[in-house]
Amino acid sequence: MALFFILLLAFVSLVSTLLMVFGSGKMIPFTDASGRVLPGSLSEKSWVPINGIEMGMIIKSRDLRKPVLLFVHGGPGMPEYWLNHTYPARLEELFTVVWWDQRGAGLSFNTQIPPATMTTEQLVADTLSVTHYLRQRFRQDKIYLMAHSFGSYIGIQAAARAPQLYHAYIGVAQSVNLALSEELAYEWLLDFYVDDQKTLAQLKKAPYGTAAYEKLRDRVMHEAGIGTTHTMYSVISGIFLAVMKHQEYMIKEKLHIWQGKAFSQQSIVNEEFRQANLSDIVTRLDIPVLFFSGAYDYTVNRFLSEVYLEELQAPEKHFYLFEDSAHSPIFEEPEAVLAILNELICQR
Repeated sequence: MALFFILLLAFVSLVSTLLMVFGSGKMIPFTDASGRVLPGSLSEKSWVPINGIEMGMIIKSRDLRKPVLLFVHGGPGMPEYWLNHTYPARLEELFTVVWWDQRGAGLSFNTQIPPATMTTEQLVADTLSVTHYLRQRFRQDKIYLMAHSFGSYIGIQAAARAPQLYHAYIGVAQSVNLALSEELAYEWLLDFYVDDQKTLAQLKKAPYGTAAYEKLRDRVMHEAGIGTTHTMYSVISGIFLAVMKHQEYMIKEKLHIWQGKAFSQQSIVNEEFRQANLSDIVTRLDIPVLFFSGAYDYTVNRFLSEVYLEELQAPEKHFYLFEDSAHSPIFEEPEAVLAILNELICQR
């Protein structure tokens, strides 16, 4: 009898997982206590032609009168809307939030996209085109631009090129010099795993800059608490399963997330990004600049971000360090982030 209940429980668990994986993919609306959709709210998944490519975006807003915030995700090629389910950033409390999937990524993945178009120049142009679309659609002269990790390499260049389009630029885990950041992370990992002889030996056999290290990198970073979040210790449960169980994606869209990630990371833009140093590319922004960094972030070295902001010329600039965060403070410490962003809005 006990075996029967164990098998039954396993069956129910399997069915539940499959139902989530093969869900309808419909967007979940904002509702009141009675279950009625909030008037003036929006929960939309849509595709828009941007520079010759149908690009997907998810738009979430409790009140369409709120200012628009365009979120430029990291990766390359890794959308982050799915992470908002596990770690709610609650940005829609202050903004109409646009989770745009970049060229070749997630909802914007298409096997017909020429790899030659996957360049920094094109992604910056795409960011500006999406901005123009949002300004027109929501009838706002300016919007807010938030960019994370790899997305901050693209986003800050867009903001520098057309500052008149934005109220402010918010760089989350602001990338500066990937090569140096990765080298510093590797040295940190060697110190962290000094008492773990097995992992330490693996790291020494797979030094920074080798293909072997790239295969090892994500796992050891997350296990050390310096990955996506400070408490996400497993890439499998924290990222892969979280994506596959997300109810607002259809199974095809979930698969496109992985296809798009692989496509983007094999593209030209990845090589450009790895060799770039933003200190030589963007030295001035003519709008307020905010950098959000996690104290445990070695995925993008927070010290490099802070030094870069000190050198960057801007009419107003602020560096915020989040003591309980790693690579994603907007998801890890949302209340603190929202307080800062609310003050930013009130000042505009």
